[in-house]
Amino acid sequence: MRAVAVGIVALFLLSVVPAPASAARQPRDPLTCAATLDCPLAEIDLLTMPERLEFLTAMSEGPAAELAPGYAPRWGNIAGIITFFAAHDMGEPGTWVSYVDAGILEGIERGIAIAAGRGTDTFGNPGSALWAGYLVRLRDGELTGRAAHDRAWSEAEQAATDHGVTVAERVHGLGPSGVEQRFFAYSEFYRWVLRNRPALLDVVSPGARPGERFQLTFVDWFTDVTNPVPARRGAELALDLAEFDAAGGLGSGLVVLHAYAAYLAPDYLAAVRA
Repeated sequence: MRAVAVGIVALFLLSVVPAPASAARQPRDPLTCAATLDCPLAEIDLLTMPERLEFLTAMSEGPAAELAPGYAPRWGNIAGIITFFAAHDMGEPGTWVSYVDAGILEGIERGIAIAAGRGTDTFGNPGSALWAGYLVRLRDGELTGRAAHDRAWSEAEQAATDHGVTVAERVHGLGPSGVEQRFFAYSEFYRWVLRNRPALLDVVSPGARPGERFQLTFVDWFTDVTNPVPARRGAELALDLAEFDAAGGLGSGLVVLHAYAAYLAPDYLAAVRA
């Protein structure tokens, strides 16, 4: 009887002991996060890459589009990178890549919230205020020049990215692998190009506003932040180079050029037929 009594007590204690904190951490669904704009980085980290793509798309087409009409896919290149991560099984929750990516998405999320007047909390992410400023300036017509637009966009993303790196490395003690670090250098270079587009180039080669045809030059096309294709194809090339895969890099480079040619083809053929 004593053994039975001990067993009953043990079962009772197990039933009332709270579950581990890790088990209690359940992320809200992507559409809820996009509607509330208050899912913190730790919660975004728990989302899969397909869920993050859904989250980003919903924010872009929903509250961000209401704030600054037009430019609905204003984070298309980030969508392209998330699609790339999903295809290569990169960025599992709790990894260095995941935290960095979550920092970027948190900055965008809180930037939209602040710009829309839905609070002032940045969640400690320096990119939040910069994204808010970008959206307000976009709404007010202050970023019609490509150089000014790309600088504001890249500065906001850089700050949010740096915050994600800090969370991954200083808070969670995680670091990138060699391949991840070299791949990350590609994104750093991409943002550097955006920040350093000379305003004079807007006169010589203005291109279209982001998301609008026609991006004539390769640089205009490749750095169009609303287009997911260059980022997706460029990421494949960057990964091959990060892995020192010369043959793969050559193939990926040709794929990037093919994507650019495919982009130009409809307008070229229309001009020939005219």
